[in-house]
Amino acid sequence: MANEARNISTGAKWGGLALSIIPSLLLTMSGVMKFIQPSGFDEGLALMGYRPDQMYALGVVELLCVAIYWVPRTSVLGAILLTGYMGGAIATHYRVGDLFIIQILIGMAFWGGLYLRYPRIRELIPINRS
Repeated sequence: MANEARNISTGAKWGGLALSIIPSLLLTMSGVMKFIQPSGFDEGLALMGYRPDQMYALGVVELLCVAIYWVPRTSVLGAILLTGYMGGAIATHYRVGDLFIIQILIGMAFWGGLYLRYPRIRELIPINRS
């Protein structure tokens, strides 16, 4: 990983961090809210088809996925897990007729952050600039 860090520009490094931090903060807040369950939380869950007692397990999964994403050795695994988690969120929102563009953008931001920070990801996902 240290050698990889030398092969990226400062702009790509900071852009990748920004693209990674923003969705991480959103999902961390979401995970914490699943434990706090503020007033009005139950009504939103009922609309989505979930019970409040189901939120604790989802909160643990969400927070663990974000933590795995931020460990450099497991960041790709974290991105894969977060992609799956966001897929479930997309399916839930689609099922109840809500827009799900935010969930798509969050998933894209996680991968975009890795793409900018790690040259190996660029090799796996080549984007033709011509």
